[in-house]
Amino acid sequence: MKGVEQFPGMSVLDHGRDVYARYLDLIQPTPLLKWRMPEWVEKLRPLQLPLEIMKDYLIYHDCGKPFCRTVDAEGKQHFPDHAQKSYETWMQYAEAGCRCGMCGTTDEQIGNLILLDMECHTIKGDAIDEFIKRPEAPSLLFAGLAEIHSNAQWLQQLDSDQFKIKWKRIDKIGRRLIAKV
Repeated sequence: MKGVEQFPGMSVLDHGRDVYARYLDLIQPTPLLKWRMPEWVEKLRPLQLPLEIMKDYLIYHDCGKPFCRTVDAEGKQHFPDHAQKSYETWMQYAEAGCRCGMCGTTDEQIGNLILLDMECHTIKGDAIDEFIKRPEAPSLLFAGLAEIHSNAQWLQQLDSDQFKIKWKRIDKIGRRLIAKV
């Protein structure tokens, strides 16, 4: 993860660490970083999974990227099906059971979060109703917010159309979720 760049000057591991740091800020009652904050954040903040689970998930959510990286004819890198590859990588290399001994988490639980990581960025239509039924949905939405803010901040694109489109998708899912809570 250290040897593969997420973006120029930022490794995949550094990206995971940055997403985790942003998540830590987002779950605070008064975040310090610059956010485009959805209205539903306050209602979903108490529904987050334990921090011990979120830490490993967020830091290692892209751990499979080094194993699925491709470069196209123009030199642009791609990571096809990286959520699946990251899940497989996590499950292959993670130690059995909980590492902290206190939280009751399992590597499979973290692996499932890694597998679902891209859903809040890609799902549409009726699939949203299935997504919001999951107990992990609030945590996955917070992770998605942390990810898009991390990427946009690093690339200095917080006002870009691409960021706004990603934010609107996550916001739409969050609004549907709080309507069900």
